[in-house]
Amino acid sequence: MTVPVSIVAVSGSLHAPSKTTVLTKEILDAFSAALDGHVPVETHLIELSEIGREFSGALTRDELSPIAQEAIRRIESATLLIVASPVYRASFTGLFKHVFDFVGQYALIDKPVQLAATGGSDRHALIIEHQFRPLFSFFQALTLPIGVYASDADFVDYRVDSDSLRARIDQAVQRGVPIVRSALPDSVSDYVATW
Repeated sequence: MTVPVSIVAVSGSLHAPSKTTVLTKEILDAFSAALDGHVPVETHLIELSEIGREFSGALTRDELSPIAQEAIRRIESATLLIVASPVYRASFTGLFKHVFDFVGQYALIDKPVQLAATGGSDRHALIIEHQFRPLFSFFQALTLPIGVYASDADFVDYRVDSDSLRARIDQAVQRGVPIVRSALPDSVSDYVATW
């Protein structure tokens, strides 16, 4: 029996509806479609707008609620992690960082991580390089080469309405899939031997 590939996405947005969550879902669906048919895939989306309060007030991991504990377990056990946040005061949201403060220091070693962010304009696009990559480098994760940034102009009524954004997502997935494949656990290796 083959262990499914687990794709876990985290949207650091504090609001719903959210452009960040829409972008996160688009990337999650794109990776799932690219991998499906080659390996069994399970997807899970963690929306901090829904469960963020489960983390508030906790200073140590053992103080987290069962819902928050489960979210951290999903993050740590993912085969591929997709992380996204709106730009808030030149960085990711404080709650996004608070959540990752509970992730085990060595739990993400060599885990592929797709980085994404949203902001009001293109001038915030460097958040991916200046904020996200250093955080996940601390975890010794494998940040995928193409980050995906989207501005308000890429959306209409909380839908992606930009061919260039779709092209960036496709490029990120195309460049990311070989890295994800190389990081698959041994239990999946034989299944994808001809992939």
